Amino acid sequence: MRLKAFPDEISLGHPKPAGHLVLISAAIVKFAAPVLRLFIMIPTLLAISLIVFLIIELPPGDYLESYISELQAQGETVDQKHIEFLREQYGFDKPVLTRYWEWVTGMVVGDFGFSFEYRLPVSDVVGDRLFLTILVSTVTIIFTWIIAFPIGLYSATHQYSWGDYGLTFIGLLGLATPNFLLALIMLYFANVIFGTSIGGLMDPDYIDQPWSWDKAISVLEHLWIPVVVIGTSGTAGMIRRLRANMLDELQKQYVTTARAKGLPPLRLLLKYPLRNAINFFIADIGSLLPNIISGAELVAVVLSLPTTGPVLIAALQSQDMYLAGSFLMFLASLTVVGVLLSDILLAWLDPRIRLAGGAAK
Repeated sequence: MRLKAFPDEISLGHPKPAGHLVLISAAIVKFAAPVLRLFIMIPTLLAISLIVFLIIELPPGDYLESYISELQAQGETVDQKHIEFLREQYGFDKPVLTRYWEWVTGMVVGDFGFSFEYRLPVSDVVGDRLFLTILVSTVTIIFTWIIAFPIGLYSATHQYSWGDYGLTFIGLLGLATPNFLLALIMLYFANVIFGTSIGGLMDPDYIDQPWSWDKAISVLEHLWIPVVVIGTSGTAGMIRRLRANMLDELQKQYVTTARAKGLPPLRLLLKYPLRNAINFFIADIGSLLPNIISGAELVAVVLSLPTTGPVLIAALQSQDMYLAGSFLMFLASLTVVGVLLSDILLAWLDPRIRLAGGAAK
């Protein structure tokens, strides 16, 4: 005679009270983590703003002293009354912390300060330069991804072939060549061989002119030069990283299992190894967003591009603190937001990261 086991609470289907607590706590942690990250961003940005302001203030003197030195170097006389008036108007007679507080509170309401060098509000100085910088950088990123993905996949799936060796050599050459040097080489050969200048982002007739269809066409005709120059090193680096990640993934057991089950090679490649190997693309968002705004400063100077890079360099050289500080704070904000977005996307796309984060907590 078989005896029936006495049913306990588990066999009767009654859930454990502790199970509810675990689920509730997990849900709270899941939804509270992004909110906590958002609140952490506020003191982070405040600390960055203080560091940026103090670093710009560290060099001896200020913008007016640099302005006086420039006038004296040109042999012009300096009116001390006018200098004192400018010092009072620009707020250089106030304590450092007072100027910092006025600058930070102004940025909250959209007032980024006044540019001493250009004698205009910072928002007016940036103007079209910000749009052109975003255009150049966005097209460069698209160009980089379009070129890097197929080449990286080919190099990983044809390891140690002649094609892999050739593409690896080109990639290393692209990594070793500075962007500004490539820009100088292209300028030289364009001038010597074709007798033309490839500098600038539009024809000289359209500079400082309102936007029109002809001006847009001129920008598109000149756009490929900075895109190729700026995107060369980024494309080479991305090819190397994608190849290395793909080689690691192709050696894992799940790939062998999928091949044994007869999964088509292309579907196997795109669905499993590539999906696990693109995490670094998502992680790069933190550095990608500020690069869209800053652009390649040295390349912009060499090619005479009307982007924000040369303005930032000039602002730092002349100690135009509100213009330089607003640029740097904007870049810092994009970096913080980019890191937050990359963390959220990585947790959403890769369950391993999401589950590991929950286990750690």
